[in-house]
Amino acid sequence: MGQYHDLAKEIVKNVGGADNVSGLVHCITRLRFSLKDESKANDQILKDMDGVVTVMKSGGQYQVVIGNHVADVFDEVMPLLHLDAAADTAPEKPKKWLDRVIDAVSGIFQPILGIMAACGMLKGFNTLFITFGLYSASSGGAMLINAAGDALFTFLPLFLGYTAAKKFGAKPMIGLALGAAMCYPAIQASSLSAAGKPLYTILQGTMFASPVYLDFFGIPVISVDYTGTVIPVILAVWFAAKCEKFFNKIVPDLVKFFFVPMLTILISLPIALVFLGPIATFGSALISQFTLAIRGFSPLLAGGIVGATWQILVIFGMHWGFIPVYINNIQTLGYDNVMMPFFACTFATAGVILAMFIKTKDKKIREMSIPNFISAIFGVTEPAIYGLLLPAKVPFIISCIAGGIGGAFYGQMNFRKFIMGGMGVFELPNMMNPDGTMGNLIVAIAGIFISIISGFALTMIFYKGKATPEVQTEPKLSVATVAENELVSPLSGQILSLEEVEDQAFATGLMGQGLAIKPSQGEVYAPAAASVTVVFPTGHAIGLTLDNGAELLIHVGMDTVQLNGQGFQSFVEVGDRVEAGQKLLSFDQKVIAEAGYSLTTPIIVTNSAQFAGIKVSQEEQVAAGDYLLTIEGA
Repeated sequence: MGQYHDLAKEIVKNVGGADNVSGLVHCITRLRFSLKDESKANDQILKDMDGVVTVMKSGGQYQVVIGNHVADVFDEVMPLLHLDAAADTAPEKPKKWLDRVIDAVSGIFQPILGIMAACGMLKGFNTLFITFGLYSASSGGAMLINAAGDALFTFLPLFLGYTAAKKFGAKPMIGLALGAAMCYPAIQASSLSAAGKPLYTILQGTMFASPVYLDFFGIPVISVDYTGTVIPVILAVWFAAKCEKFFNKIVPDLVKFFFVPMLTILISLPIALVFLGPIATFGSALISQFTLAIRGFSPLLAGGIVGATWQILVIFGMHWGFIPVYINNIQTLGYDNVMMPFFACTFATAGVILAMFIKTKDKKIREMSIPNFISAIFGVTEPAIYGLLLPAKVPFIISCIAGGIGGAFYGQMNFRKFIMGGMGVFELPNMMNPDGTMGNLIVAIAGIFISIISGFALTMIFYKGKATPEVQTEPKLSVATVAENELVSPLSGQILSLEEVEDQAFATGLMGQGLAIKPSQGEVYAPAAASVTVVFPTGHAIGLTLDNGAELLIHVGMDTVQLNGQGFQSFVEVGDRVEAGQKLLSFDQKVIAEAGYSLTTPIIVTNSAQFAGIKVSQEEQVAAGDYLLTIEGA
């Protein structure tokens, strides 16, 4: 419980309670509530609270102005609301269909990847220990370990039903119920085929020919083994989410508690088993055939393409779109040999990092290299990609090339993975052939060495050791010669008094004393030597602490937090030391104006009460680097 817990409770109470809040984000100074009914909020009580500067209503948001410690208050408020913090920390932006698909896939699979990796490792090590003769496959120990590892994959629809329901906005218990129903033993194709002959076969003469063992009131049900499947339950829960939303609108409140889930399951399960499940199964078969056809054209080329492009897909988050292909191949074919060349990438990255560590003289790169090398060996490359390779550019290109070399080797050698789970070197047990032969595992180890050596050698040859991952700032702006405690202008444009700012929190001086500038150019420079104390994630605002103790806020535009970073770029990070005239951030004036937001930029000394006064320039226009204001009594 933090120091702002009591304040957070009072704020939630006086915005109408948690049930009156449908969303909450924060900018650099204020909590921005989306309220179901603003009339329930107690404006005056909130304004009078210690810790609250004022209350404003703008752009459909109920804004509680806090000040510099808004992030701390936000962290205390969020647990008191009936909201998903991850979903409500940023305004929702329209997404393209591909973005929506990738977002859905990542949202469904991410919550279970850790336990999936753990269970896969259990299965892999069990196979390894049985092969080495530590115990027999029929022993009780082997059976129990296999149960621990195999249960998730057998009942995968239950787990995916839960995560898919959360992603699609349905009640998680409905997703669980649908997943459990799809794993019900009596309706599995294997159980029905063992019990008797089919009634008839439909789609005869095609690759989709399917026996029918039962019908749903005369409608044929194509029997499928749904245990371990992925796509059918996701489609079923997606449809159930639509049904639940519809029934919530028409079912009386008195009986909603049990009637809505009952009707949702009653409608969605038959639709899933009669239509969606078979369609998804046919689609999975097509995917498997298509991926095998790609390999059939040239295994070496196919593996090289996967290995060379995988990290590029990771950067854009598009790799999630291929995870179902990998899982589908293992579930339908018993192995995956199409996506597995990406295994080379993690070790290619490790080789590149090792060479960078040897060649560079940059202390920061050397400090980052060791933990990133270890992380890459264990299958986690994102820290290295974002922290080392991409900023230095050439090493990232080399890692892609080396990944392509290792991937081409894996493709040509028909490298396979038989069990899902594990990361990096911990995936190796899952690459042992279930028949106990070691050939595939030898290929895996050989590919690791090829990838590491390729990445290491290419980096030693082509990396000069000069590029660093540090943010490169542009040359400093020439600044006017000013006396101590005087600030130069961070912007060029028209000077405005705070009273002219349309936002009352700034106009009334509640946030502190200062002035505003209507910018003519889209760059912000440091007004004095200072430490960077705040860089808001959306890039629209920055906080500085000057050497004289003054705390300065530069807030580009009004309500520009709603752009969620679009049009903004930061050149500094929290903790950086900056000098007068150093570039802090840039912004696209056209993007802000076209979105309908004001460009007026307040420049506020937020702790101005600690000083004798703030004397501002009397000029109408100012250029970046010219005298702007004096902090008196500092």
